Amino acid sequence: MLTLVSAMDRAARLYGARPAIIDRERTFTWAEFLDRVARAATVLGDHGLGPGDRFAILSRNTFRNAEMVHAGYWMGAVPVPVNIRLATPEIRFVLDDSDAKLLVVEDAMADLAMTDELATWRGRVIHQTADGDDPADAAWPQYEALLAAAAPAAPREAAEDDDAILFYTGGTTGRSKGVQLTHRNVIANGMQVAPAMRIKFDDVYLHVAPMFHSADLLGTGYTLMGATHAFLPQFSGAELLRALRDYRVTQVMLAPTMIIMALQEDDFETYDLSHFRLLFYGSSPMAVEWIRRAMDRFPGEIQQGYGLTETSPILTTLDMEEHAAALATGEFDILRSVGRPVIGVDLRIVSDDGNEVPVGEGGEVVIRAPNVTRGYLNRAEENAAAFRGGWFHTGDVGRVDEAGYLYLLDRKKDMVITGGENVYTSEVEAALYQHPGVHEAAVVGVPDTKYGEALFAAIVKTPGANPTEDDIIAHCRQRIGGYKVPRRVAFVDAMPKSAMGKILKNELRRIYSD
Repeated sequence: MLTLVSAMDRAARLYGARPAIIDRERTFTWAEFLDRVARAATVLGDHGLGPGDRFAILSRNTFRNAEMVHAGYWMGAVPVPVNIRLATPEIRFVLDDSDAKLLVVEDAMADLAMTDELATWRGRVIHQTADGDDPADAAWPQYEALLAAAAPAAPREAAEDDDAILFYTGGTTGRSKGVQLTHRNVIANGMQVAPAMRIKFDDVYLHVAPMFHSADLLGTGYTLMGATHAFLPQFSGAELLRALRDYRVTQVMLAPTMIIMALQEDDFETYDLSHFRLLFYGSSPMAVEWIRRAMDRFPGEIQQGYGLTETSPILTTLDMEEHAAALATGEFDILRSVGRPVIGVDLRIVSDDGNEVPVGEGGEVVIRAPNVTRGYLNRAEENAAAFRGGWFHTGDVGRVDEAGYLYLLDRKKDMVITGGENVYTSEVEAALYQHPGVHEAAVVGVPDTKYGEALFAAIVKTPGANPTEDDIIAHCRQRIGGYKVPRRVAFVDAMPKSAMGKILKNELRRIYSD
């Protein structure tokens, strides 16, 4: 069965005595980890959850976060990982839109659950703290105490087409959309990724990509192979290097900005990384000079991947041999591609009328594969637009060369990737327009040495108003997550526009990219 229940059961049966979790707090074998997952499933059931119900998780990357996700799989409930960088009104939207019945909160995020915006959730919270930190007079049920008192739940064997997890991704209307990923979707991508990344049972995978992000699903391939998982709660270049060293990590997925930050650590060479064998990067391109430095300083192989939340997530990879050949020959064009489709992915480039374009010509990237979502939650119009003629329309513009390599050319929906996070400019613009001093606003991505792209806002002031850059940024921080706030603001007399009055964002990028 292509379900995450079967995957967990298989890992415990075949690799029960091998390490599943390595953590600074404690470690677990696969048998021990599955026992905790089964107990956590009982805890969820005791708090009113049944098959098909959704529950939200507000947590950094921790093994307890992983336990709750897998507990949902085990008993048939659907976890909804919540972006911890969102503003509280955005968190409330996710909770309401998903109709989540319960909120699991890591201790470090507890203050968020105490805000007035989330007041109605205070009676539906499970509080996760580290060992020995459970307060006797806690206002909320304490996770470790609940787990210790619970008996392991028997697995509920899900159907392959049942929802497994619900991720929220940015939307062009200013509101995020819930992406429904089934058991088949997630397992299929794990099976596609495992051979592409050459995963083995003795690998140690470090979860650095936030677990509220679909990139964390790369971990599925490691579960299928009985490998070991470790977690990085808070990213910095130094913390990453310490975790790679201390957990003897063999594989990791990073955004280019993370790689750059690690490479800039002064004491990089003092860390023993001799066990390391694969650096997988994605979410945005990386300059050739940084690829070269990464290959020089990290042992083992380097790969790139492209994917979407809607595809669970990986669609294409560019492997080590292609990176090495490009650097050896000086023919760097291949490094601007995102590679070729993984096994089982049909990829086409189509024109606006849906017809496939000739090789080398640009058009929209469309996909047909078992890892493609079954749709967006409560979004009939978006589903009709995205799923047409048996293909999923990604909204990305690209071209494919004669060898099948995909090159992304633009973002059809004006998405900006900054520091590995996807941001839709329309969502930022919606926040800007709530400021009374903003008459017109347009947001684009401009090159940034640290974040890959930075959010840039061009603003025409309301007549008689005189907002400052600090005013605009403070206004945005109250309404949207910090990573969505423009890093640069320019006040302009007028926007460049087409004859039809449409703001020309390409012209803004041209003017302000320097």
